[in-house]
Amino acid sequence: MTESETSVVGVLVVDDDPLVRAGLVMMLGGGQDIRVVGEAGDGAEVLHLVDRLAPDVVLMDIRMPTTDGLSATETLRAREHAPEVIVLTTFDADEHVLRALRAGAAGFLLKDTPPAEIVAAVRQVAGGRPVLSPSVTQRLIDRVADSEQDRRRARALEQLESLNERERAVAVAVGHGRSNAEIGATLYLSVPTVKTHVSNILTKLGLNNRVQIALLTHDAGLLDP
Repeated sequence: MTESETSVVGVLVVDDDPLVRAGLVMMLGGGQDIRVVGEAGDGAEVLHLVDRLAPDVVLMDIRMPTTDGLSATETLRAREHAPEVIVLTTFDADEHVLRALRAGAAGFLLKDTPPAEIVAAVRQVAGGRPVLSPSVTQRLIDRVADSEQDRRRARALEQLESLNERERAVAVAVGHGRSNAEIGATLYLSVPTVKTHVSNILTKLGLNNRVQIALLTHDAGLLDP
């Protein structure tokens, strides 16, 4: 396989609406570095297609008739060497999106996101960088049920106890949406050192990506004003 072939991002599109799937396939097909390897109309088909087609990224709708996208994401991301998942959603599914992110989804997109941004998001996730809009994420976080807040905070704080002081500071900075360069400038660290700290945080906490670090620091109350 040539270098150009290995750089192509394989995408599996999962949505029960044939028109939505066709639109996503069309917009993703315009880039030479992205190839739609398959389509599915229900979450129940995802595991089989992932095993057969080995996509790098799965675009996953939430509402589907047999197996919803949340359950499919949780099952898929629990496996080793799972592809990244981008959840497709609308504003009226806030709690669902948070559940998907906690399951290990690399981010989410609104279905009315401009095509160029969807293509860019697929490239970003394939490169190991989560898709997380700070403004939308804040709206989601603000609408989490208050009844679970205390229990979640205690559990998050307990998890974060395994971090040392510097790692905790880096985790909080990640929670505020800062880049590695911004974190380094704030904490007087080099970018490679910041990357090492982030990697150690992910390993110690058993997390998949920076999105989950951000959610955990929020749950712990570390992002409060």
